[in-house]
Amino acid sequence: MFKKALPGYCAFCLSPRANIEGWCDACYAGLEHNRGACPRCQEPLAALKAPEHDRLCGHCLADPPAFTATRAAFLYEGAIKALVRDFKFHASPRAGTLLVELMLKHPPLEVGDALLAVPMHPARARERGFNQAQWLAAELARRLDVPLLKAKCVKRLPTQRTLSRRQRAANLKGAFELPESLPAHITVIDDVITTGATGHELARQALRGGATRVDLWAPARTPLGRS
Repeated sequence: MFKKALPGYCAFCLSPRANIEGWCDACYAGLEHNRGACPRCQEPLAALKAPEHDRLCGHCLADPPAFTATRAAFLYEGAIKALVRDFKFHASPRAGTLLVELMLKHPPLEVGDALLAVPMHPARARERGFNQAQWLAAELARRLDVPLLKAKCVKRLPTQRTLSRRQRAANLKGAFELPESLPAHITVIDDVITTGATGHELARQALRGGATRVDLWAPARTPLGRS
């Protein structure tokens, strides 16, 4: 479980053996790493029993999303889930910094020409106090020295938690406004990838707006059936 650690102490076990990134080797090894996942959506292949020869999950084979690749190095479980929730619902800058460090430890093969945070409706942002995806994207853009684009959410979305992939996709139609001028390769930043529906809709609009490739990047992936 994530703990309120002081600098120099492991954020997970509070031992004084933390490395410069904020955790000790033992706790890092014990995190739920998302290994062997579908390269397009990062769904763990073992969970879907996808054939090993093509490595794409059944969902991406049957109905390919608009984005090209996803990077989510950890599963949204255990200590990672606690870390994300502390950042998302309690606005912990320490938790956010640790998530950025974890993302930079496992970056995508290609970061792209610019980052784009998943936007939040203004009313939702006022309720929560900040947009966690925007915070992560701003930190990553600063650390990687790449431009940060800003999109708008113009549709007040109901909670997506209990909705199916198809229902989420229907909800998201017309929800976002992107900048008029887009670079060729954009990487969308979020805190957790669940079904990929949000990333798909942003990628679909970005491709229609002139981008030629859109990828997703988040700290964690929720395996389907555990959202």
